[in-house]
Amino acid sequence: MKTLLHTLVGTWFICGTNFPMWLRGDKTEPTFTYSLTTKRNGTTVLLDEVRYVKNGRSHTITGFDYPDPRDSAAFIWRGKGLLSVLRSHWRVALQDPNGQWAVIWFSKTLFTPEGVDIISRQRQLSPADIDHINSLIRQDARLSPHLATLRLLSTPQR
Repeated sequence: MKTLLHTLVGTWFICGTNFPMWLRGDKTEPTFTYSLTTKRNGTTVLLDEVRYVKNGRSHTITGFDYPDPRDSAAFIWRGKGLLSVLRSHWRVALQDPNGQWAVIWFSKTLFTPEGVDIISRQRQLSPADIDHINSLIRQDARLSPHLATLRLLSTPQR
C-alpha cells in the first residue's frame, strides 16, 4: 500500500493559491518537489524543495516535511540550514484518486497567513478539474473560507 509520503514524491506545480508570496507577481512558476530521505534517527521524511523564478533567476527554498503523528494527512515543515528555525504545519486536505492533483491547507505562521494551494502534476489543470476542485473546496469547512481569495496562476509553457 502506497503511503502519502510515497504519493507526494515528485514535482508538483502550484496552479492555484491564496499565498501572498505567489500572488504578488514578482515570484513566478512556483513548484514543490518532494523526495524521500532518511534522517539520522532512521525516520523517513520528505525533502521539500520549493522552486520559483524571480527576475529571470531560479531560486530554491529547502526544508523537510515530518509526518504529523496525530494526523496521517498532515506534515510539519522545518526549514533547512539558516531556515531551520522556521516551522509550519500543512495538510493534504483533498486529493485526486488518480494522484494528478491535491489541495493543500497550510496554517498561519509568524510570517505567513493561513491559506490553500491547488497543486498538480501538470502545469495547468483543465477548467473541468478546476470546477470540480472548487466544488469540493466549497464543501470543506476548513477550505471554503479561502475560496474567495483563491487565484489561479498562469504557468508559462516551456
